[in-house]
Amino acid sequence: MNEILRETRDGVVWVQFNRPEARNALTFGMYEELANLCAEVPTDRSVRAVVISGAGGRAFAAGTDMTQFRAFEKPQDALDYEARIDAVLTAVEKCPVPTIAAINGACTGGGASIAGACDIRIASANLKFGFPIARTLGNTLSAVNLRRLSGLMGEGRVREVLFTARLVGAEEAREVGLISEVLPDEAALMARADELARHLGEMAPITLRTIKEAMRRNRLEPAPDDSDLVKEAYMSEDFEAGREAFLSKTKPIWRGK
Repeated sequence: MNEILRETRDGVVWVQFNRPEARNALTFGMYEELANLCAEVPTDRSVRAVVISGAGGRAFAAGTDMTQFRAFEKPQDALDYEARIDAVLTAVEKCPVPTIAAINGACTGGGASIAGACDIRIASANLKFGFPIARTLGNTLSAVNLRRLSGLMGEGRVREVLFTARLVGAEEAREVGLISEVLPDEAALMARADELARHLGEMAPITLRTIKEAMRRNRLEPAPDDSDLVKEAYMSEDFEAGREAFLSKTKPIWRGK
């Protein structure tokens, strides 16, 4: 089974995460495929927008597939992972045509990061957006990713959402500007995504492309060195306990080491 489905219709590329049995939890291969897809979008007007969604009716994407973290043995594994995520998000941001995240259901962890890197986010009323890692896994987010999120939601709200591990619902997400529209259900969501993609396809492509890139560059202050923080989180006993508790559907016991 293809983990990512892709179809081009009338100048719109429809991308769908396709692991519904795992609420579309993202494998490393899925991350790479999405990055490659975004990098390969042509600028000859044959593609005018990209819409990203999740299969199965329950989730856009419920973060990274946790089984992959069992292979983490040394600090460099954690640094390589965060670098991989940043490269994928940068590829989404640099996609030369507008990207729309059509979010139905759970949008957490890596899925929330991908949605945040898209140009426009619309969601169904059952949206649950966030990074509940302080409750579930005990890992961390890179400084660059936190900068992205702070630009979307504001630094204060990012702190509160991450520290409390709560998930943001659709109405709150619209109020703070995280999403632009709330649709009643998945069918209405996808119909609106189609309408919006077609509308964007009528806009001046160079205007859209240059605004996208200029806004991306606005964030490109030198990133702080957070390697010590990434290694501290991913190499901790707490992260190992959180990962195994998540996979066994039990509650982790945090020991702070």
